[in-house]
Amino acid sequence: MTIAKPNDDYTQVIQEMLEIAGEHGVNLNPIGIEMNESGMDFLVGFAEEAKTGARWILRKPRRMDVLERADNEARVLKLIKPHLPVDVPDWRIYTPELIAYPLLDGQPAASVSMEGYAWNMDSENPGEPFVHSLAEALVALHGIDHEAARAAGLRVKTPREVREETARNMEDIKSRLGVSDALWERWQKWLGEDSYWPTHSALIHGDLHPPHILLDERVQVTGLLDWTESEVASSAKDFVLYYAIYGEHNLRALLERYEQAGGKVWPRMFDHIVEQHAAYPVLIAQFALLTGQEEYMAMARNALGLNEQASSN
Repeated sequence: MTIAKPNDDYTQVIQEMLEIAGEHGVNLNPIGIEMNESGMDFLVGFAEEAKTGARWILRKPRRMDVLERADNEARVLKLIKPHLPVDVPDWRIYTPELIAYPLLDGQPAASVSMEGYAWNMDSENPGEPFVHSLAEALVALHGIDHEAARAAGLRVKTPREVREETARNMEDIKSRLGVSDALWERWQKWLGEDSYWPTHSALIHGDLHPPHILLDERVQVTGLLDWTESEVASSAKDFVLYYAIYGEHNLRALLERYEQAGGKVWPRMFDHIVEQHAAYPVLIAQFALLTGQEEYMAMARNALGLNEQASSN
């Protein structure tokens, strides 16, 4: 995180944020605004309201393509707020140039640093309060009625549509960037085996990694942030990053607690999550192609196994 000074590159951005907020009746203190560049889609600022000292989050879209996902997030937040046992952002300002809302209580499970995650919890042993509260939040989210989601304007996909879309995305990335033979074979085995796949869909968060999970001092989940990827799709997606970050043992513990809390599971749900994680390079490649930035393209080629395959030939 960096703190803006008068000669920083952020000066004009901050001024624009302050002006838009003021036009919507939110007068922010221009002194001491902190800017965070870690997000791929939004430049984020942290500011204080001039009169009350209340903290606000300011999000400025980095690209025009982000606006469509922001529209989706706005619809999601309106739908889910009454249904969840945790807090979600309450957007007070929503324009193409600025999204702003009061800062939620709690601290993120981790923040992003140059070295990776900077943890505010034990990532190796998350603990029962964290696992229990996260499971309950996911059960509540995944239980929201599909027709209510559809009426709210959200994307609603059947299990078959999720599977077919996954196959199309894989084919597209293979044709545009390539993929290693070993990884492609693994993907096709997963796609072709019915027992891996669920027969139900659920409203999901879609990007549930530590900076989007807020905790209290007891390490209980109190809030969930960044709902741009939310849709009705496979509930397994909300466990993929958990598996990648917290590991196999902790995923099994979360799935057990999720089922106990009323979450809908299937016999090979764990295996499906593992295989969906193996397909995560598709998402990395899609983002790289969207931005066109070479650093992300290099990351995608590595994730797709192309560098390793080239070096072995």
